[in-house]
Amino acid sequence: MSDVTRADICTIACAEAWRGDGEVMASPFGSVPALGARLAKSTFAPDLVLTDGEAALVHGIPTLATRPNELVRESSVPYKTIFAIVWSGRRHIMMMASQVDQFGNQNIAAIGDHAKPKAQLVGVRGAPGNSVNHATSYWVPDHNPRSFVASVDVVCGVGNDRAAAAGPGASRFHDLRRVVSNLGVFDFGGPDGSMRLVSVHPGVEVADVVAATGFELAGIDGTVPTTRTPSDAELALMDELDPRGARHKEVAG
Repeated sequence: MSDVTRADICTIACAEAWRGDGEVMASPFGSVPALGARLAKSTFAPDLVLTDGEAALVHGIPTLATRPNELVRESSVPYKTIFAIVWSGRRHIMMMASQVDQFGNQNIAAIGDHAKPKAQLVGVRGAPGNSVNHATSYWVPDHNPRSFVASVDVVCGVGNDRAAAAGPGASRFHDLRRVVSNLGVFDFGGPDGSMRLVSVHPGVEVADVVAATGFELAGIDGTVPTTRTPSDAELALMDELDPRGARHKEVAG
């Protein structure tokens, strides 16, 4: 097991986010979450539904190297049908986050002052509707004080504090699950739905996580577990499903 990389650990942590979900649409963003969803479906979550990322459900479990024209599509999912799935809650998305704060507010739109940002990112996109309608998790491949911040510059994905303040319309189906970074795994089991450290990856100290986080984390008192290491069978599946090693290029450090 000495060949296990940080990217492998992150992949298994992302896969675990879908454990127990049943038949829901898995929508992973990033190579590591995409591989994690495929690994989960291949092992402990066979009922997960994978998509081509556009307008179809795919048959089987394609590798990350499979080209769009090589996918076997099981059924069409028109644009309006995606909204029906979102609103019904039958989806668990793992979005990326340029910034995430203590209560899970996420930013993928812009960095800096809203009127004159330092950097324009991908935009708000579907993050608000995703985060108030179905299970939502986040993947942050470079955990540092600029990504784990006290307050996000633009609220895209809705955090626990804002959902509660907005009332039942936002909080009724609001369900933040996990944050996976290149340093550890987090949930929102802290006071008032704040972020809690669940595990640190092998080779990472709690002090490393604290130093890289721009707010106070819950769960750092006492012994913090270590993120589980993938089995030999899971490692073999990762190599099979990610033949070009895309996961290794995405993880900082």
